[in-house]
Amino acid sequence: MLSKWLSVSFFAPEKFTEETIESLKTELTDKAIIAASGGVDSTIAAVLASRAVGDNLLAIYVDTGYMRLNESEFVSSMLQDLGVKHKVIDASKQFYEGLQGVTDPEKKRKIIGELFIRVFEEEARKYGGKFLVQGTIAPDWIESGGGMRDTIKSHHNVGGLPEDMEMKLCEPIRELYKDEVRSLAEYLEVSVAHRQPFPGPGLAVRVMGEATPKRAEIVRQACHIVENELESAASDGKMELPWQYFAVLLPVKTVGVQGDVRAYSNTIAVRAVQSYDAMTAQALDIPHSVLRKISERITRELKSDVNRVVYDITDKPPGTIEWE
Repeated sequence: MLSKWLSVSFFAPEKFTEETIESLKTELTDKAIIAASGGVDSTIAAVLASRAVGDNLLAIYVDTGYMRLNESEFVSSMLQDLGVKHKVIDASKQFYEGLQGVTDPEKKRKIIGELFIRVFEEEARKYGGKFLVQGTIAPDWIESGGGMRDTIKSHHNVGGLPEDMEMKLCEPIRELYKDEVRSLAEYLEVSVAHRQPFPGPGLAVRVMGEATPKRAEIVRQACHIVENELESAASDGKMELPWQYFAVLLPVKTVGVQGDVRAYSNTIAVRAVQSYDAMTAQALDIPHSVLRKISERITRELKSDVNRVVYDITDKPPGTIEWE
């Protein structure tokens, strides 16, 4: 289904904002909570809902243990600056326990989706929330399948939703694509308008195999290095900034040499793509000097855990942007 706000290449953020806020005033007849991850989708949904119902909205940020480095502090500060009432929940223990022994990516996504809902339900009971607002956008439900659509991957906010969910679901930007959401964010002057996407299940789907706390920490540090080096290279004019860029921890170990000692350790894959709407993507040509710097930093700073770095040159399709 195409958004009624889209006519070939024109999206009217001002009109969408006005009419969505009015619609939310009618739809959200009681207190509501919103799943706020810090990404552009959930942030825009939070801003719209907050403008519609004010203090009747509580934004919940859940630290699953699979977030980016310093993410909790960043999101809390951003929501405060936007004037959105919010609460930070550390649920890392629940998520680590829920994913113990799980290696299948679809199972990961569905377990994570249900765990999110259970956390939100508990917080909603405390707050008296009857509605759950989500920043679901069109690619989420398209790729999650249903009807005549094949399942590409189950997005945690779609395929992971339990059937017995206590709250009523509200998805104000469900029909928008990523480029429209970014246009809306620019109009609303939201600081994360062009922040790169981050998967809802977080680093759990950037750890191939079991996403243990230890392996999550390895990929968290590797992702931070990739982000830092590519942003620096783009700032220095060496390359264009990718649409999305990160590290993946592979489920295999390889032989290497550290000093004069044989090492048998983990492999990190680097991924960087350009895209317009997340439905297709092209692997980016990163200068070799930049890739070498990334490899050198990862293998030096994570030398006890990683001894090899590779670069993924696969487009979407046939691959996806994330590996899981």
